[in-house]
Amino acid sequence: MKVLIVISSLLFAFQTMAQEVDSQKSEFKWLATKVTGKHFGKIPLKNAKLTLDKKTKVTGGEFILDLTQITVDDLEGEWQQKFLKHIKSKDFFEVSKWPTVKLVISKLDGKHAHGQLTIRDKTHPIKIKYTQKGKKYSGKIKFDRTKYGMVYGSGDFFKNLGDKMIHNEVTVDFVVQLK
Repeated sequence: MKVLIVISSLLFAFQTMAQEVDSQKSEFKWLATKVTGKHFGKIPLKNAKLTLDKKTKVTGGEFILDLTQITVDDLEGEWQQKFLKHIKSKDFFEVSKWPTVKLVISKLDGKHAHGQLTIRDKTHPIKIKYTQKGKKYSGKIKFDRTKYGMVYGSGDFFKNLGDKMIHNEVTVDFVVQLK
């Protein structure tokens, strides 16, 4: 009986400590550049779980981004649809096979979040500079797309691309708003 009381007390404590991510106010904006310009858009947050300490301080978490709903915001009409189809293809995210991106944060030290980024079933460590203002966390994720198997148009893998070369670094500006 004592065990049940202890378990019930712990479950209640964890439920009252839990803070949820406000997916409507949280945002992930991607930017990819090439020799002749750039493209940008958004990747919606599909799911988020936070890790909290005893004082309800966020110490980590897991974020799942939904690539099936990725947007391209710098183009319109036919070109937007063509580019969207291309970034969802095998050349880039191969969304039919890997529909999500996973970011696991294992530690926050006040200035940086440390964790693992998984894209196309490839996982690499990541360090993200962030700021916190109340219940709002913001920052910029930078990653080398070629480490995740997206080598299309990379000057590191193909020669004589000229103005068709796409830069390897992709950035994602984020705002994570807690409820």
